[in-house]
Amino acid sequence: MADEQQAPPAAEQTNANQMDPAFFDCVNEYLELTRKQSEQQGVKRISLASLYAAARFNAHVYLVSVKPIEAAEQRKDFLDYMTTLYRRMLNEHLDGLGHERGIDVGDSELAEEYKAAGIRVGRLAREGQTPANDSIAAAGAVPPSASNE
Repeated sequence: MADEQQAPPAAEQTNANQMDPAFFDCVNEYLELTRKQSEQQGVKRISLASLYAAARFNAHVYLVSVKPIEAAEQRKDFLDYMTTLYRRMLNEHLDGLGHERGIDVGDSELAEEYKAAGIRVGRLAREGQTPANDSIAAAGAVPPSASNE
C-alpha cells in the first residue's frame, strides 16, 4: 500500500512540537463521522466500534512497518508503546474536555508534566488554558462542540 510508504508532510517534519493542520482536518472528519453514526447507533456502540477499528488498523500498520523476521520480537514493545500512547491521549482529552465543560474529572495522571510546563488543568486551571490549546491554536483547528461528540 502506497500510503504506508509516504513520508509525513513537510510541516510535521520541520517542527515535531507542532502538528500539521491536516492532522486536525483528519481528526475532525473522523469525529464528524462518529457523531453521525452515534445518532443512529448510540455513543457506546460507536465508541467500541472506534476502538476496535483503531486496534485493527494499528495492527495492520505494525505489520506493514516491521520487518517480518522482527515482528514477534518487537510485539511486546509495540503493545506497550500503543497502550501508553492511548492512555496519555485519553488523559489529555479528559483533562481538556473536563476543563472546557466545567466537569471535575479528578486529578490528572499528567499533573506533574503539566506543572513542569506551567499548564494548570482541572481544579487548578486558569480560565481558557488546557493541555491541547497550543497545538489546536497552532493548527487553526476548531475542537468539536460538546453537542457534536
